[in-house]
Order: sequence, then structure tokens, then C-alpha cells
Amino acid sequence: MTGTPGTVLVTGTTSGVGLNTVKALASQGWTVITGNRSPQRAAGAADALDIPKERLKHIQMDLGDLDCVRRAVASLDQPIDALVCNAAVYKPRLKQAERSPQGYEISMATNHLGHFLLIHLLMPALQASTHPSKRVVILGTVTANSKELGGKIPIPAPADLGDLSGFEAGFQEPITMANNKAFKPGKAYKDSKLCNMITTQELHRRLHGETGIVFSSLYPGCVADTPLFRNTPKAFQTIFPWFQKNITGGYVTQALAGERVAQVVSDPDFAVSGVHWSWGNRQKKDGQQFSQELSDKATDPQTAERVWDLSMKLVGLGG
Repeated sequence: MTGTPGTVLVTGTTSGVGLNTVKALASQGWTVITGNRSPQRAAGAADALDIPKERLKHIQMDLGDLDCVRRAVASLDQPIDALVCNAAVYKPRLKQAERSPQGYEISMATNHLGHFLLIHLLMPALQASTHPSKRVVILGTVTANSKELGGKIPIPAPADLGDLSGFEAGFQEPITMANNKAFKPGKAYKDSKLCNMITTQELHRRLHGETGIVFSSLYPGCVADTPLFRNTPKAFQTIFPWFQKNITGGYVTQALAGERVAQVVSDPDFAVSGVHWSWGNRQKKDGQQFSQELSDKATDPQTAERVWDLSMKLVGLGG
């Protein structure tokens, strides 16, 4: 079941879940604006999946560069009814932190701060939308939710923002982690995704009642062969999909994951704000969604308020 098509902006669409989300939404009649570092790559990827050109508009948006996010939003000249925050970087083999143009560790800058700014800059357009179900959808992950098995894995370390002293101190060199502890690239990714899920919960608390916008996050299943893992060791890229297909049963295709994201954007059954949607290990095409319980780290109101206030400062919107 799908609702009324509208205009949606999706980040990170040159491959993987984002690209397949674009395909699913376009097939439902949505107009899709894609935000990527390379609009040319985004267009080529869409052409390869035979996504109708008339349904698409490609803009340059590097989520790791806050100035680029501002320029991208300023270039928009049409209503926006929904936003999908999908773009992510995962660089678990880094020995030392990479930095964004603003000096922030790159995975937190791209996955959390860039999307945090984007949501705030698009809020006036989303509020002005007359679509019957305007939504903001953020991709989470099982590895950042300690209520799920994948979130309990201690390697490299569980997602944990600690006392947020790294954010508090400005998150600049030599700081690389939100908690101001030693750099762990895999944990930096998990922490950024924890921030994504915290942001969804805080958006719901602060803005759903006032704006009518539905704020939700989701984990569409383990897309074990997504290009997100391109920076992992080659052996991992071979073993991990096999393990998810044959041992855990957790594997989903990129196409199915994209369809699930599109459902959360458009289906009336998902018009519930503040929910983190999951399909667990029910990976068959007819598997039913459910509201996944989130960890205390993702739902604690005091932590969420501090993440919000400090993120506002880091993206230049407050303080």
C-alpha cells in the first residue's frame, strides 16, 4: 500500500540502499531529488537501473561539508514533502581520523552533522508542505542499538557517546570522538548512527506536535553486500554476506532494503512518529515491520537534549 506521491529528497544515492530507494519511490510516482557529492554519478547509477529521468533531479551535496549542504539547500526551487537521510561513510581501517572541511572527524561529520544541518535547513519547506503525510526518515543501524544482538558486539566497541566531552570541547583537532577518547574508526561510525537515532527521537519530541511531520528511523535489514562496506578487508566482504545469508538469516538484498525505506516514506501504515522500524530477521519479502525498542542511550531525554544543543553549535545554528 502506498500513499500520495510527492517530492522527496534522498541523500547518498549513487549505489546501494539509497539508489534502490530512489527506484522504489520513482516507481510509485514520486519526484526524487538526489543529494550526492557527484550528481553525474547519481544520474549514471539511476540510468543503469532504468529509473525514469523525468522523475529525478540531481543536486550536488557533500554531507561531510556543511557549507556544501547550505549551498545545496539554497539551490532548491521546489516544494519538499519528505526527506530520507541515507548517506553514510564507514572507514573501519583508518589509522588516524580524516577531517571534514570544518575540521570534524569525517564519519560523524557526514553521517550525523551534515544530516542534522540538512534537516534544520529544510524544516521551513517541510512545514510548508501540503502533502497529507510529510516525513523525515533517517537510516539507523542494528550495531548502534544495544537492545539488539548486533548492538551488543564489543568489537571495536559498542556505540557510546559517553559524557559528550568531545562535542563539548568543539570536536576539532586533536579530538576525534564524541566522548573525547582514543580514535576507533569502527566505533566512530556506530556513534554517528547512534546520533542519527537520537536525533529522530528528539525531532519527534520537539517538533512532531507543532509541525505534523512524521519523524522515524529504520533498520531495513542487513544489506551485507552494500558498497558501504567497500573500505573493509576483502575477506570480510566475502565472508560477511555468506554469514548473513546462511547462518543468521539476516541478509536482505539492496532492492528489498530500498523498498522498505520507500515504505517508511510513503505507506500510511508507517505514519507513526517517533518509531524505529525494523524487520528483525524476518527477511522474506512479505515479512512484517514492527516498532523496535531502542536502547537507553538512544532514548534518554537528557542525553538527547545535550546531543541536540551541542550539534546545533557544531553546525553553526546556535550558541
